[in-house]
Amino acid sequence: MEQTFAERFATDWIDSWNAHDLNRTLSHYDDDFEMSSPVIVQVTGEPSGTLRGKPAVQAYWKKALALIPDLKFELLSVLVGVNSITLYYKGAQGHLAAEVFHFGPNQKVVRAFAHYAT
Repeated sequence: MEQTFAERFATDWIDSWNAHDLNRTLSHYDDDFEMSSPVIVQVTGEPSGTLRGKPAVQAYWKKALALIPDLKFELLSVLVGVNSITLYYKGAQGHLAAEVFHFGPNQKVVRAFAHYAT
């Protein structure tokens, strides 16, 4: 994973979330990507905390944005791994969050894992 790609991804990902532009946000993901987050359990009631595919995740994100209409993210750090990136940022109500993104060969996210400080 190249640092320039990671920084470009991070900037556009944060900007698309801050614009509440779900189509732009989803453009970073493979059609059948998998998303895991403890917030999935709270918002959708899915006990596994995991959703698969753009339609399922888009419905979850749309519902989450309706619950937090003033949601803004502030990027703190971009960490680069092997075919993966971790974004460390301030999320809802200034709480710390880290998301790990695993990329496929087409440079689209195939798996994402969200972590939140309580």
